[in-house]
Amino acid sequence: MLKSMRHLMIVVARFYEDIAEELVRGATAHLDAQGATYDIVSVPGAFELPAAVRMGIESTRYAGYIALGCVVRGETTHYDYVCAESARGLNDLAINHMAAIGYGILTVETMEQAWVRGAIAQGNKGAAAAEAALQMITLKKQLEKHEHK
Repeated sequence: MLKSMRHLMIVVARFYEDIAEELVRGATAHLDAQGATYDIVSVPGAFELPAAVRMGIESTRYAGYIALGCVVRGETTHYDYVCAESARGLNDLAINHMAAIGYGILTVETMEQAWVRGAIAQGNKGAAAAEAALQMITLKKQLEKHEHK
């Protein structure tokens, strides 16, 4: 299937379901307002986000990707590994595959902090990640045009 210039894959980590849903609401509202289309795919947690984005890249159906989720610090070092590896994995995909990826993973100390960053009324990071993905799609298209001149 040939990818549309503005068809995106939203990958959402559902470990913290309420905040995940709020991030999705922000991202989809922004994409709808910009006339972009999207598919939503769920994964268990933030650690699985890079693998799902890679699967989307391999499908060639998407012009860009939005990774959404939340990681809340707990009492162990698990938080550090999940945050670092999900960020590294997404960054590697962006660089190695020239993928337009909007990063919307909240990395917070408390759920209160997550809601400050995720609530629609308070500057939803899902919307910000959607905008970042759209801007990267535009940049990629602009640079591709210059290569063909």
